[in-house]
Amino acid sequence: MSHSTTPHTSARERNKVLAAVVVGTTIEWYDFFIYAFMANLVFAQLFFEPAGPGVGQIISLVTIGISFLFRPLGAFLAGHFGDRIGRRPMLVLTLLLMGVATTLVGALPTYEQVGILAPIMLMVLRILQGLSAGGEWGGAVLMAIEHAPANRRGLYGSFVQAGVPIGMLLATGILAAIRAMFPGDAFLEVGWRIPFFISIILVLVGYLVRRSVDESPVFQEIKETAQEQSAPIVQVFKKYGLVVLFAALVFMANNATGYMTTGGYVQGLASRPVDAPVPGLGFDPVGVQLATFAGSLSWLVFTFVAGWASDRIGRKPLYLIGWTALAAGIVPLFLLVETGVAGVAWATILLGVGLGLTYGAQAAWYAESFPASVRFSGVSIAYAIGAVIGGAFAPTIAQALLQATGSTWAIVGYLLATVVLSLIGTLLLKDRTGIPLSIEFEKSGKWDGWKKGDEFVALSEVDREAAVER
Repeated sequence: MSHSTTPHTSARERNKVLAAVVVGTTIEWYDFFIYAFMANLVFAQLFFEPAGPGVGQIISLVTIGISFLFRPLGAFLAGHFGDRIGRRPMLVLTLLLMGVATTLVGALPTYEQVGILAPIMLMVLRILQGLSAGGEWGGAVLMAIEHAPANRRGLYGSFVQAGVPIGMLLATGILAAIRAMFPGDAFLEVGWRIPFFISIILVLVGYLVRRSVDESPVFQEIKETAQEQSAPIVQVFKKYGLVVLFAALVFMANNATGYMTTGGYVQGLASRPVDAPVPGLGFDPVGVQLATFAGSLSWLVFTFVAGWASDRIGRKPLYLIGWTALAAGIVPLFLLVETGVAGVAWATILLGVGLGLTYGAQAAWYAESFPASVRFSGVSIAYAIGAVIGGAFAPTIAQALLQATGSTWAIVGYLLATVVLSLIGTLLLKDRTGIPLSIEFEKSGKWDGWKKGDEFVALSEVDREAAVER
């Protein structure tokens, strides 16, 4: 087998894989976002009311971040077993775990009904969501990228990334419909539970789709050559610790900024009544959800644009363009939000441009940053750490800054600071666009010698012929 090529996969199987990762990842993030929306809208009243309005709202937002603290553990577990027993089993397991936890949130009794037990059960289920999310992304990425042609990895990886804005579209669309059907107190009493129950239907669909795909060809090659690592996590930190750090920084700003909408912060701020215990701007809740729906469409479009473009100009140049676009969207974010529902739409549409351009190519860049034997562990851990330092407590920090300063400009400054840190990570992380992903290439000893666009220097004479054929 050539070092320069990904093991052969038929076009039909590639299409099945893309369908499986899009469907499954969309469902995972629908579940995650529904929780975040409810934490901004109703959980302070339902589960943390004795803490008082302001503190209860902060605690409710903290529960969003708690799940991120358990993402690294989910990444460790999924990465270890993904590099040992395969990518496909982890895809199925993480989907089921997320679906069960989300459905049970909808069935929870409130603080008024069972007291302190209610928030405890809520946080346990949120932790399970975090474990699932920590392991889901790495498996989906490797199934897509390791099946992809070498010159289309960015595009294939963008299908995994598209699960976030599609999940956001699904969550905002369903929430808008539920809020229209259950206005006012009816939403607080019954309506909030329905989006959680819908999850079980979606999970059953995703389970059937994911079970139908073949294992990654790269992992099949690892098994055939008995090259799986006995302790892949140890090897990742021993040999590729700096790569993990730089990759985590690359994700930081996208995650922190993205959670202004995916974490429900903008929606909560815009739609909470002016006279609410934690006051908002008092805009029409349904209109706000539809406005962020438009922003999710923008994010989705530019996610695919980024994946496609990164195959042509490289991952790093694309990201440098993306950080500029994201900073340009952050500065007027709250100025636009404060003008009304139309302003919320324009704010999230502009933000979606930068979010898409700094997210669409992430799957390919991460996968190309780690060799085959530890790839699942490497991409999962880097992603989880980036999520912790980025989006874990972004809504909480934003609310705390607003309450402390009375100004949304403090939030803008915080988000721009994360962009600077991510820009540093981008400059430090090596661009390996097009590097062979096979275990054979890793065994050849040429992995660390690869330079983007310079494969003929790094490869042997035999491999040069295969690279030309590719």
